[in-house]
Amino acid sequence: MRLHAEAIRLGDNINTDFIISGRYKFAITDIKELAKHVMEDIDPTFPEKISFGKSVIVAGNNFGMGSSREQAPLVIKEAGIVAVLAKSFARIFFRNSFNIGLLLIETDTGQIYEKDLLEIDLDHGLVRNVSQHKELKIKPLPAFMQNLLTEGGIMNYYKKHGKLTL
Repeated sequence: MRLHAEAIRLGDNINTDFIISGRYKFAITDIKELAKHVMEDIDPTFPEKISFGKSVIVAGNNFGMGSSREQAPLVIKEAGIVAVLAKSFARIFFRNSFNIGLLLIETDTGQIYEKDLLEIDLDHGLVRNVSQHKELKIKPLPAFMQNLLTEGGIMNYYKKHGKLTL
């Protein structure tokens, strides 16, 4: 799997309330409408930075910490973000993301800057920062997780294959 995308840079400890504010938890139930508010408490212009299907979030440590609300990875995916690169992820967020088909990549993000052009190559375990002319090794993804991503998440995988032997 290979992706090309532009970086949108965030910092450390991005919690699920930053991803989608809790004030919308019951007020908005339509995920498309909810996605219009992604990261607005950090940066009200964040949705304008997204190029649908061609943007990745680049963050530091502990991305997705906080509550286990599934809306957090859902709004990221629905907003058109194709992946999140971070030094580390909160475990529940990590699992929820792969279950819905959102690619998460653990790597050293210290040398990736806002608007850097990236090429993500899961088959070779690399992120190429085209803008900086650098390559980063990524933590390999097991085949079953790549299968979940290819199918768009665990529910789509189950619908297609009728079982969960990944």
